[in-house]
Amino acid sequence: MPQMPLGKVVLYSSVMSSGVCALGYYLIQKAFSRASYYQLGLEQLQSHHEALEALGTPLNTHHLQLMDSNNFVDIADAKLKIPVSGSKAAGHLYVISSRESPFKRWHLEEVFLELKDGQQIPVFKLRQEDGDEVKMEKR
Repeated sequence: MPQMPLGKVVLYSSVMSSGVCALGYYLIQKAFSRASYYQLGLEQLQSHHEALEALGTPLNTHHLQLMDSNNFVDIADAKLKIPVSGSKAAGHLYVISSRESPFKRWHLEEVFLELKDGQQIPVFKLRQEDGDEVKMEKR
């Protein structure tokens, strides 16, 4: 059986490893973008006229920066910083969600848009007042 030179083995291994890493990154991005906590935040943005006016149309979403500490998901809490842009401006959509236990639905707590110029536009905020009463505000 003929042996391959060490240089070719290293080259092929490097190409294969890079491909596997790129595929893994793509699959993680796709999983985030399909999750309900991600979709709920985007739905709020798309129904908020002031935020859409500030960004301009068409609205584009970009890949999450997976190493950013603002992107965090565990069993009960999700915190995302979604890069968004439009024809007028760009920024990040911050989405904070929670759920009572695994296999329960995600509920938005807060969504706000921060533009590159520092302007913040509140999109959604869940307020709890007087104990059990829950009041939702859409701005």
